[in-house]
Amino acid sequence: MDTPTVQTEDVHSRAAAEALLAAASAGRDEDVAALLGRGVPVDVTDSQGNTPLLLATAQDRVAVARLLIAAGADVNRKNRIHDSAYLLAGAAGRLEILKLTLANGADLRSTNRYGGTALIPACERGHVDVVDTLLRAGVDPDHVNKLGWTGLLEAILLSDGGPRHQAIVQRLINAGANLNLADNDGITPLQHARQRNQTTIARMLEAAGAH
Repeated sequence: MDTPTVQTEDVHSRAAAEALLAAASAGRDEDVAALLGRGVPVDVTDSQGNTPLLLATAQDRVAVARLLIAAGADVNRKNRIHDSAYLLAGAAGRLEILKLTLANGADLRSTNRYGGTALIPACERGHVDVVDTLLRAGVDPDHVNKLGWTGLLEAILLSDGGPRHQAIVQRLINAGANLNLADNDGITPLQHARQRNQTTIARMLEAAGAH
């Protein structure tokens, strides 16, 4: 006779979890606060393994992210494609949420599905302030992902060499990145910059001693 009660509780629990996930994604901070106050677990997940914090990060819901992190959300918990709130904030350029994750236990060595740190996609996508923040936090500028690329290589290979990526290259130089770490084919960042006619970046690398 107890089974229907258990099933009803399960249904109610799942409904509350779904409500929290939806509220986080939509940025409804009052609803998030109310649901957390009712005891809904902060790290419930959807079918893809996304927590409320991951969904809030994807939509850049800063106020919601702050609430969830204050309630104990795990900034390093990954979904099925190996994104965490910390990694996604870096890759997507969610600077304020990134700062929140860094202040609350972000694992600087954690990696995404490509084996890259948060820094590498930030370099690729031209998120200058994010790159600044991650380098200051101590992320390794010389980490190599599964493709054999560093942040410096991605800033060259996957960009047009424009002002944002020039700024990122300069920050990597200033951070002491190894400018001669080659890709899996033995091609260095300077060689790639020359091949792609990224003359400004090539000159920056040359001036910093790259070869």
